Amino acid sequence: MRAFPRVVVAAVVALALAPASLSAQKSPVPRAAGGKPDLTGVWQGGSTIRGSWEEANRGVGVGGSGRDASAPVVLSSNDRPAGREGAPYQPWAAKKVLEAYNRRGIDDPTALCLPAGIPRTIMLGLFPQQIVQTPTQIIILYEYMNVFRVIPLNAKHPDDMESSYMGDSVAHWEGDTLVVDVTGFNDKTWLIGTGTFHTEALHVTERYTRVDKDQINYDVVMEDPNVLTKPWPFHSTLMLREGTRLREYPCAENNLDPGRYEKLLKDGVNFRRQQ
Repeated sequence: MRAFPRVVVAAVVALALAPASLSAQKSPVPRAAGGKPDLTGVWQGGSTIRGSWEEANRGVGVGGSGRDASAPVVLSSNDRPAGREGAPYQPWAAKKVLEAYNRRGIDDPTALCLPAGIPRTIMLGLFPQQIVQTPTQIIILYEYMNVFRVIPLNAKHPDDMESSYMGDSVAHWEGDTLVVDVTGFNDKTWLIGTGTFHTEALHVTERYTRVDKDQINYDVVMEDPNVLTKPWPFHSTLMLREGTRLREYPCAENNLDPGRYEKLLKDGVNFRRQQ
């Protein structure tokens, strides 16, 4: 067992500075048999710290081991109001996002144990994700909500695609970068922060670039002409966590959030207004 708890809705992810020796050591990019970068491994999203899971998460905040009070605190996706991230929402949509943030995210879809969607799932740093690469497809397993993606290479989206939480993904290589095209979403997830809603018109382009053994640069562009005024780019990183494995995540068991949120909505809460 790891030396720290995991929670359904994280307020913060405490990440510690790795030892200088770890920070300085960068190994070459591992290559698959065909010469492309091999993305295989267990990764932590939203972090820039090298080392094992325990070394990179020794802070005192939610998800930390409590070993290092000086460790930096990094906001989770639940604490990223769109207005502070430069999200190009249309005026009416920006107002709706702000209203959700002022409600403190009590209508977060993940509180109902629904999948977090793309790209939010990738950046939930409290939970590891595992990439399995083959010559014909990329498989990504996410501990959070026990969801997965099977991404065929050099393929087209199916004609009988149905709207879903994680969408439908196909990929191809552009040099050493894996480019993933994702479409076919439903409208029941948030993008990267509290209240960052979208419609079924959402189209996501992900770019995974492994820059060395320990780090993948994750660049994503979100497009939704129904709510956004232009494409919305966002950059994050995935860090290799050797020795870490995925665990079962039964979100619905003993989930008390829905009842608490219903009571808050019924009784009323003095929400803090943002200008």
